Amino acid sequence: MSSTRKIALVAGVLFVITFITSIPALVLYGPVLDGPDYVVGAGADTRVSLGAFLEVILAFACIGTAVVLYPIVKRVNEIFALGYVAARVLEAGIIAVGIISLLSVVTLRQEFVGAAGADAASLVAASKSLVAIHDWTFLLGPGLLPGVNGLLLGYLMYRSALVPRAIAVLGLVGGPLLIASATAVLFGLYEQVSVWSAIATIPVAAWEATLGVWLIAKGFNSSVIASEKFRLRAA
Repeated sequence: MSSTRKIALVAGVLFVITFITSIPALVLYGPVLDGPDYVVGAGADTRVSLGAFLEVILAFACIGTAVVLYPIVKRVNEIFALGYVAARVLEAGIIAVGIISLLSVVTLRQEFVGAAGADAASLVAASKSLVAIHDWTFLLGPGLLPGVNGLLLGYLMYRSALVPRAIAVLGLVGGPLLIASATAVLFGLYEQVSVWSAIATIPVAAWEATLGVWLIAKGFNSSVIASEKFRLRAA
């Protein structure tokens, strides 16, 4: 197996990992996100911790997709390739902030509920603040930056034809759509959990899933990798 085929395979697996960890994590967070009195109730701490664990994997996979692909896509445009790495690292950092905020709610519930002098109203207020932090990180991280990533990597893949251009178009179309939707949510035009937001997410979700599966199954376009122009850029 050639080095470029190995890169494609690893990148594809990482894309699939980002896809299969993000949705279950959000589902597992349900009790703390939807229960305003979670911090003073029975709780579902193990479930929330499992969601946090999945998001840690998600964050590392996000960075991994960019780092693994960088040696290849920098041959197309080094500035865009570096921008993709930076955007992925930023996305992972924002995800980490969201993880910490929800784990802090778990700590509040475990350490302070039932303790002498504990004020339930204050605990609920603190919990709601931490959940609000997660909501904003979810909008600015997984809600916005995948649109930027779609534009950057979509451009690199479209221009180079390393994968079929029909796949790259999904990123180029879905990226601006997701950015526009996140901006609309930011300014209160509609809720993040809404029909319009879901519709705007579909092209980018399809882009990342399709790209991941294609890289695993087919890898990069061998004729592009073997072309003299591409080899000269690699040198």
